[in-house]
Amino acid sequence: MATNSIIKKKLKTVLIIYPHWVPANLAGVQRPRLIGNYLKELGWHPLLLTVDSKYYEEIPDPVIAKTASKDIEVVFTKAYKVTKPRVIGDIGLRAFPFLKAKALELCKTRKIDCIWIPIPSFYTALLGRMIHDKTGIPYGIDYIDPWVRDITNQNDTRAKLSQLVARNLEPYAVNKAAFITGVSTPYYWPVIERNFKTPPAHVGMPYGFDPNDHKIQLKGLKMPWEGMPNCKPWIYAGAFLPNSHVFMEAFFKAIARLKEDGNWDADIRLFFIGTGPYPAKRITAYAADYGLEDIVVEQRERQPFLYILNYLSAAYRVMLFGSTEKHYTASKTYQCLLSERPLFTVLHGESQAVQVLKDVKADAFLVPFHEGDTNENVSEVMIDILQAFQKEDLNWQPDISELDQYSSKESARALVEVMNAVV
Repeated sequence: MATNSIIKKKLKTVLIIYPHWVPANLAGVQRPRLIGNYLKELGWHPLLLTVDSKYYEEIPDPVIAKTASKDIEVVFTKAYKVTKPRVIGDIGLRAFPFLKAKALELCKTRKIDCIWIPIPSFYTALLGRMIHDKTGIPYGIDYIDPWVRDITNQNDTRAKLSQLVARNLEPYAVNKAAFITGVSTPYYWPVIERNFKTPPAHVGMPYGFDPNDHKIQLKGLKMPWEGMPNCKPWIYAGAFLPNSHVFMEAFFKAIARLKEDGNWDADIRLFFIGTGPYPAKRITAYAADYGLEDIVVEQRERQPFLYILNYLSAAYRVMLFGSTEKHYTASKTYQCLLSERPLFTVLHGESQAVQVLKDVKADAFLVPFHEGDTNENVSEVMIDILQAFQKEDLNWQPDISELDQYSSKESARALVEVMNAVV
């Protein structure tokens, strides 16, 4: 007992402020979880300030708590409930005054060495500046997504108003930040260019992965293809991105050509699971355009995280469609690779995920997208790759050990290095 007490006294404490936590199954929850799981062994005690789950709008994930380390100390606060009609949904706004009050209380009653705030919710970024002004504690903001971003392809008033607010609030939030982090440097570098004459400490660190997640097998889990005899399931799991549409049309066009030429396995079924409420044309509509609706199953509802990992590991093949934007990091890449199933990928040729695939020798079925490529170009490249990808005797032997450099432990190490530099 005395030994544990001594160890804890040696640890520095980072206050992580993020309004969602398990059992929420949002992508953002993975950021403090994946980083927090490894902070203690790297010399920092993770103290997470979050909001009680009864104030969440999202359907809870029944098993995601299995993935969070008990080393993460969690403090809950409340939020204003969502009104009817729904005026404010953003939990960062609904919980803002409560998060602020509790954070200040913790900073007065505990030895807090540093504050780290992943965003979105974007409004919680303001807390770093406010708490710093009152306590002097250094803070950093972590960009999971850009706050100020290009919305030229969006005409709705809500998006324009959101960006107007962002351009006015972001400078205040980041002006006194001791450091900036993000899932990749291109995500946050424009923030530094806009707001700093001299760049602060900063580091890009991917979501990475916790290999322990992939060791959790759920007994009795029903697969999406259950009851389909002779089915060879190919699965894409996760949100469908607005900039993936060009890939999807090319994909079905290529399959239609293969089918027409007698080069498509009739037992293959394509599953798109947890694609979410994305705008514009549905995946099933693209399939219908090419007469392929009978081989496509889409479940848009978000699925529990561990369900997804188990689905991937049980599939015949795995698919990953990225974005036409080169800065997209495709964090799902790690999940797909750790499923140990053959992987078909479509990514921007300069995406960080492409380098990951090459490092682990898993790029045999990669379709790289380059600026200026047309839908027809992409589809033509896909045809040969998809024909080869169907074969039973694939020589699929990626070197998964090379993934260690992209693990969440290495991302946690990068965060620790930058925090040590500013404390």
